[in-house]
Amino acid sequence: MKKYKNRNINKSIFSIITDEIKLHIINNLNLYIIVSIFFLIGIIAGVLFFNNINDNIQKPINNYIENFINILKSGYEIDYNLLLRQIVINYIIYVFIIWFLGCTMIGIPIVYTIITWKGFSFSYSISSIISCLGIRNGIIFSLSGLFIQNIISIPVILALGVSGNKLYKKIIQDKRKENIKIELIKHTIFCLLMLVFLIISALIETYISSNLIRFFVINFINS
Repeated sequence: MKKYKNRNINKSIFSIITDEIKLHIINNLNLYIIVSIFFLIGIIAGVLFFNNINDNIQKPINNYIENFINILKSGYEIDYNLLLRQIVINYIIYVFIIWFLGCTMIGIPIVYTIITWKGFSFSYSISSIISCLGIRNGIIFSLSGLFIQNIISIPVILALGVSGNKLYKKIIQDKRKENIKIELIKHTIFCLLMLVFLIISALIETYISSNLIRFFVINFINS
């Protein structure tokens, strides 16, 4: 009976979280469309930029990718603790920046710039990998190294942008300090919740994606 009750409690907690996420997206659908457009602009810009760069710029990137693959093939042992720490620190800094910018009057354009840059770097990275390794190996490498954790991290980054935008609008529209304080608390709690999801993404990147990359590099790349 206890196991059954615990399962029901877990289910209800999961349902509550899922329902809250759905409600948040529905209530802020316009903002999600806007931040998604900026992210899409970044993706398109990344592809266009890659297609127009010269060989002198691309060559160092190809060398980096090839050196990385050779290191993995040589049996390099990944320091998981160091890798996880670096990724988590980067995410903490990222969330803090978004949180801070959402609290300022001039921060939202910078938030949109960050989201656009995220789309740009994502598409540019994939384009570079495919160009260096070929379509088959490039897709394998990208799927194993970039896809899984970004299923979580990209929606979270968009959600952070939406939360910052909401707070910014509240500051502009409502000058009452008490209401702004409440929205600031909501924004802070939301950012902390999103950081939890980003830490989950970091764990996936550290312990799953890194090993998938190693597996596919050793067994498929240039095989």
